Amino acid sequence: MIGLGDVFLFLLFAAGLAWLWRGHGIRERALALAKQHCAKLDIELLDGNVALRRLAMVRDARGHRRLARIYGFEFTVTGEQRLSGSLSMFGRQLGRIELDAFPIATPDEPPVATQQPAAKVIQLQDWKRRHDRLDT
Repeated sequence: MIGLGDVFLFLLFAAGLAWLWRGHGIRERALALAKQHCAKLDIELLDGNVALRRLAMVRDARGHRRLARIYGFEFTVTGEQRLSGSLSMFGRQLGRIELDAFPIATPDEPPVATQQPAAKVIQLQDWKRRHDRLDT
């Protein structure tokens, strides 16, 4: 026989699954918005994903405090360093996108050299030979 407690647990479980399913859809929307924003700024979204950082009470554009999902992502401008960004979502609506400060390349500037100068590599056998001679 199914009791009231069993029905309550089933409904609680179904509500949890529905919340997770909706959260997945919101994450997919956040990913699409992050890709669109990065393309607009001509920067590259790294790893092609956003990750839920936390749930928080955040002020919206009208100044009202609302529950928001805060997603984090990484992007690059130069291809060398990873910079962080965050995106807040109020349901399926975008709250705001924040990016770390990044350099903006202008067409007049020459490209920045990305290679490090060649380092002097010492082979271990040579180093041992030189230090064995010094010790004796």
